[in-house]
Amino acid sequence: MAARQPAIGRIVFLLHRQHNTQAASPFYLPVLHGAEEACRERGVVLAFVVVGPAEPVRDLLRLHQPDALLCAGFFEPEMVAALRDTGKPLLLLDMRLPGYRSVNPDHGLGGYLATRHLIEGGRRRIAMLTGPLAHYSILERYRGFRQALFDAGMLADPALEVQLQNSGNAVDNIGRALDALLGGARRPDALFCYNDSTALAALRHCQARGLAVPRDIAIVGFDDIDAAARASPPLSSVRIDKDTLGRMGVDALLGTTDTGSSLATQATEQTLAVQLMARASSTQN
Repeated sequence: MAARQPAIGRIVFLLHRQHNTQAASPFYLPVLHGAEEACRERGVVLAFVVVGPAEPVRDLLRLHQPDALLCAGFFEPEMVAALRDTGKPLLLLDMRLPGYRSVNPDHGLGGYLATRHLIEGGRRRIAMLTGPLAHYSILERYRGFRQALFDAGMLADPALEVQLQNSGNAVDNIGRALDALLGGARRPDALFCYNDSTALAALRHCQARGLAVPRDIAIVGFDDIDAAARASPPLSSVRIDKDTLGRMGVDALLGTTDTGSSLATQATEQTLAVQLMARASSTQN
């Protein structure tokens, strides 16, 4: 008997246009690479498409004729619903919505580990720079930050929590937020940033202000992009195995088609472990 051909022969990797930036590329490009490698090993074609809510997504998909969809990062729930209405197997990567299959790093644990590391280092005025809390990953990192403070018997101070503006120049926004924090009544002695791009910009800004890192202020980021270990001082960060995340997304899609499409609409969630990489930006000899 001839082996049955896989039900999925072509996957479209969808990335929201807001993630198609220089700041986001160090995270999502390795994820895409991991997905591409997994597809190549399984004899599946992978296409990469950047989309936004104002674009004709269905028309773009018709050009590629996909058998399944892999959505990476944040997407508006309305767009995800429109994609589901195509009838194609759909998986969310680095995003979670009720009723959808997803693969996510353990963002909450990562936020917890980063904050606990700062607490164990003797820091007591820990600030957080966060992005839009509508993003599942960012909200979970923030929740982990808050949980670590609570477990340590420390009161969270809203004055030390800053949600960065989502418009304008990102580096300027970070600088203004830091100037406000450093000029406040409770000057922070540590900073947890929701991603490494923010943490690296914050590190440079603090140094330009004459602060020694980590003596005056310890800094921890998230994602462990390649630039983190090359910073001066090297940036502590929560490591996500981005290649593995991409592979897991592909495997989850292909694994649900062994019996046809009957499992394609079942909501299942998988979690990828994360690891704190403690470096010189938050540790003193």
